[in-house]
Amino acid sequence: MRLSRDGIAGLVIFSVSSALFVLTLGLKASTLVPIGPGFYPRIVLSITAFFSLWLLVADVLAQRRAPKVAVASAPKAGRPNYTLVALNFALFGAYVVALPGLGFRIATLFYVVLANALLAPPRGLRGWAGVLALALGTAFVAHWVFERELLVLLPRGRWTGF
Repeated sequence: MRLSRDGIAGLVIFSVSSALFVLTLGLKASTLVPIGPGFYPRIVLSITAFFSLWLLVADVLAQRRAPKVAVASAPKAGRPNYTLVALNFALFGAYVVALPGLGFRIATLFYVVLANALLAPPRGLRGWAGVLALALGTAFVAHWVFERELLVLLPRGRWTGF
């Protein structure tokens, strides 16, 4: 059985994130804080390994279910949209620049709204309501998890104090 690009990517990312996770186990714990230097990397690497393994398993299952077709009849992929990629990087850069002035909550709210509108422009009032609900939820949950649960101080806005 041959893996598709998704399966190969899942396998490579799973391998790399697993190896990096093992390396974080060698980091020495700090005596000053209860959370050591490997805590956050382990969270990120665990989530990355989980989703890459999920991608690999999904590809294997799809390969088993898919009928055998000639490679020549496979649909051609669309042209890459480099402009959209550049706009997303620019938007993220603007988000980083806006963080000190607006604060984490407001800057994150604006970033999520604009990123959603850029990637999948909402149609109608219902679409915009969904985008706004997602942005509010993202800003609230991220703030709650980091400030309340993980005790990580997030930037307060110089202009807003929020």
